[in-house]
Amino acid sequence: MKISKLRGTMIAGALGVAFVMTGVMTTPVQSAEVTLKLHHLLPPVAPAHQKMLVPWANNVMKESGGKIKVDIYPAMQLGGKPPQLAQQAKDGFVDIVWTVLGYTPGRFTKVEVFELPFFHSNTVTTNKALWDYTEKNGDEFKDYKLIALHVHAGQAFHSIKPIRTADDLKGLKIRTPTRTGGWMIEAMGATPIGSPVPKIPEMLSKKVVDAVLIPYEVTMALKVHELVDFHTTLDDPLIERINTTTFMIAMNKKKYDSLSPELRKVIDKNSGASQAEWIGKVWQAAEGPGYTNAAKSGEMIKMAPAEVAKLRARTEGPVTERWVSEMKKKGADGNALIAEAKALMKKYSK
Repeated sequence: MKISKLRGTMIAGALGVAFVMTGVMTTPVQSAEVTLKLHHLLPPVAPAHQKMLVPWANNVMKESGGKIKVDIYPAMQLGGKPPQLAQQAKDGFVDIVWTVLGYTPGRFTKVEVFELPFFHSNTVTTNKALWDYTEKNGDEFKDYKLIALHVHAGQAFHSIKPIRTADDLKGLKIRTPTRTGGWMIEAMGATPIGSPVPKIPEMLSKKVVDAVLIPYEVTMALKVHELVDFHTTLDDPLIERINTTTFMIAMNKKKYDSLSPELRKVIDKNSGASQAEWIGKVWQAAEGPGYTNAAKSGEMIKMAPAEVAKLRARTEGPVTERWVSEMKKKGADGNALIAEAKALMKKYSK
């Protein structure tokens, strides 16, 4: 979408579409010194909106004494498509975005280490490691004020056909949000179909894909349980999800810099390492209702350990080597980054 068209769409959205901000506390408009627009891709019924973004906005408004007002616009209400969110924040079309880093392939490559197969363990551990890692290796985020980086609970296979073995994946068309996920699916012998998460219902209903990789928390908002009959995770004591996806909450840097020192402190207090554990717990808790709902409407499959071993052998090495090769092209030592990320994962898993 061209910039002029995007700006026009956003203005029209701001004037003609009532934003949804379920559960946000009421703050008198006249008391606000600054109003921030927060834009994201999911509907307001999604746990990410209700359990993460709304409480975050509430905290900022409360701790600023009402001087900062945060208006949340879910479901791309201000225009554009999900892959444009990162650029919208960078350019200042909106003040803050929540988005999937992999929607802009090749842009935020160093954090992809946390998306590699069989790397992620749980959201709290990974979130803490991810933030520490990015504080040292965060040059790709220099155009933003980073508020939070996080992952979800991990990908499960939600499929039209049962996936019980590693070979069952061969020949399937599988939706993925990221390029690392695409490499992993190719290594499985399947065909990756990249798309933002809002397209999943249409893709499943029209049989564009046979399966999708998403956590349970988002299945309810997208009604995936009505479109598939099988849900597969891994029978592994340490890693029951094959990989995860990285996200960011990021603010336009000029907007942040324009705030008074007092208000910047409020944003800082609600940013960074202090958010990692809280967001991790939010996403872990959000899995429960989605899992229960899926179990009521479909078969829950645990891929047996011997099959998990086959899947690991097919994906972990090849995908990791491919990522290391891609990082080398960018002048980065992928193996050193992996070692650093693993050390942080070990530190925070204790």
